[in-house]
Amino acid sequence: MAQQTVGNIVAEKTAIIPAVLSAQQVSSFNRYTEELLKWNSKVNLTAITKPREIAIKHFVDSLALIPYLSAGDRLLDIGSGAGLPVIPLKIMVPDVAMVSVDAVAKKIQFQRHVIRTLSLTGIEAVHSRIEELHRSHPQQFSVITSRAFTRLDRFVELAAPLLAEGGVLIAMKGDHGEHEITENDGALKASGFVVSSVIRYELPDAMGSRNLTFLKRREAA
Repeated sequence: MAQQTVGNIVAEKTAIIPAVLSAQQVSSFNRYTEELLKWNSKVNLTAITKPREIAIKHFVDSLALIPYLSAGDRLLDIGSGAGLPVIPLKIMVPDVAMVSVDAVAKKIQFQRHVIRTLSLTGIEAVHSRIEELHRSHPQQFSVITSRAFTRLDRFVELAAPLLAEGGVLIAMKGDHGEHEITENDGALKASGFVVSSVIRYELPDAMGSRNLTFLKRREAA
């Protein structure tokens, strides 16, 4: 079956990390794809359904965060939808504690199903509006990310109450992410955050440009 090749495609296309996948990790990506396509016929999880595009645009892109994670981190993925980037990251870096949050119940049900199916541990899928999560998880996360979820200024506004002291926000953006930084410069400064760096990368097989926008709290003068 075509989707059974997805894990091997991921293994071949991880030059932006780089990483070496075990046989178990390849199998996990294959199974994840099978469940994604199965559920997608009933739940709107993704418009990307071709195996090679799933492997690169979803999975390889998600794994671009790996170099910026450490074993002691606690990661939050805001608006994670079908579990991207959090589930691919958990497959590859199981020692990092992770939480995903989404306001759509069926998407969280899918994530929990995949977590059980792949026997992933140290990961929690939370059904909640992100505006309410600070009540149960205040300042608990050293890394908070979102993948094409919302405007940069809105991401900072939502994530700030959940970010631990010294933590970092990483917005996963598309080809025009740099323009969004310029457009939101004033709002970011008003929120007390600054862009510390922007890492640009190309997806394999000419499937697009992406960037990671890193934001930290501005140090007091």
